[in-house]
Amino acid sequence: MNKTIVNKILITLMFLFAYRILAYIPIPGVDLAVIKDFFNAAGNSQNALGLFNMFSGNAVERLSIISLGIMPYITASIVMELLAATFSNLAKMKKERDGMQKYMQIVRYLTIAVTVVQAVSVAFLLRNMGNSANGAVMIDMQSFVMLAVVSMLTGTMLLMWIGEQITQRGIGNGISLIIFSGIVSSIPSAIAGTFKLVNTGEINFLVLIVMLVIIIFTVFAIIYVELAERRIPISYARKVVMQNQNKRIMNYIPIKINLSGVIPPIFASAILVFPSTLLQASSNNFLKSIADILGPDKYLYNILMFIFVIFFAYFYASIAFNSKDIADNLKRQGGYVPGMRPGEGTVQFLNTVASRLTFFGSLYLALISTLPWILVKSMGVPFYFGGTAVLIVVQVAIDTMRKIEAQIYMNKYKTLSAVGF
Repeated sequence: MNKTIVNKILITLMFLFAYRILAYIPIPGVDLAVIKDFFNAAGNSQNALGLFNMFSGNAVERLSIISLGIMPYITASIVMELLAATFSNLAKMKKERDGMQKYMQIVRYLTIAVTVVQAVSVAFLLRNMGNSANGAVMIDMQSFVMLAVVSMLTGTMLLMWIGEQITQRGIGNGISLIIFSGIVSSIPSAIAGTFKLVNTGEINFLVLIVMLVIIIFTVFAIIYVELAERRIPISYARKVVMQNQNKRIMNYIPIKINLSGVIPPIFASAILVFPSTLLQASSNNFLKSIADILGPDKYLYNILMFIFVIFFAYFYASIAFNSKDIADNLKRQGGYVPGMRPGEGTVQFLNTVASRLTFFGSLYLALISTLPWILVKSMGVPFYFGGTAVLIVVQVAIDTMRKIEAQIYMNKYKTLSAVGF
């Protein structure tokens, strides 16, 4: 393997290792014994904090400075994407090189605001945790809120920086790899917990086998769909001077079934977890009951998850796939889709194909995000298992492997160019 690629992989692993170290730095003033009792209690792993804990690689149960993970950044990105789709000036800013820097700066400022709100909510949630008057808080509340906000804000900013460094200097998308490593790091403890439940008789061995079949089927389904694509044939007219005749060169445009990738389930999870975290921090019993209804193990959460995933699949596909730019590039290069008029006719055809593929792709994402939970719930499994984590892990792994392969081919091409071929 090329030395440049090896260096990029090592840089990526180095930053991910730094991310895992941050997961063990706790927020000052927290009674970790109360937190441990809370997560050991039956059912508490199925609420919003439990979902945060899964995405952060068990950083929440240690009350680390990165307990909020990268979710505030994702929430801010969602808001900005929606605003860019609504306001043309913001969309224009995003397309320009200098404007993109300003756009990302606004995302960072918005991330700070979201992090502060979530950090304050978590601080008050910790006060209501446990049986003592101050819950899991060991110092006065005012000082703790300040410490919690500063600590979590620092942790989130560090994660943003690590994600950007991985994207620029490493391999793959930094933000996706952070979420990926957080989920993967919690797998060993999840496996150990599952075998413990089997040994104590809380899970039947046959149920465990069925769960493994569901997980394996989910993984193969994701791989199959992620590698599937619709190939639109393209014809290029090229004049061959020596034979004095026209020759057509055939090519194709690959359009994936899942155009939006892993973004929709991540966006949907961020939107559903955010209000739940705020509501759980309240001392009002009515608001707490609403937060319980929005728990990841509840039907309402999964119904909303299904709807939001479909919405974000269409929304993000419309941003990621620009049929007008593709049609214009084809026209400039002398290419055309057989049977379609260049220009507007090609744009309409590509939009129709993309829309039909997105329909099936959004249903696939929504089913993968919710169906495993429904099947596990029907078997009476006493812990939360959703397809979102499996979906993120498999998609990020496939995307990272593709980028490594692309780097390998690019380096081979540079090597051949350097020797004069």
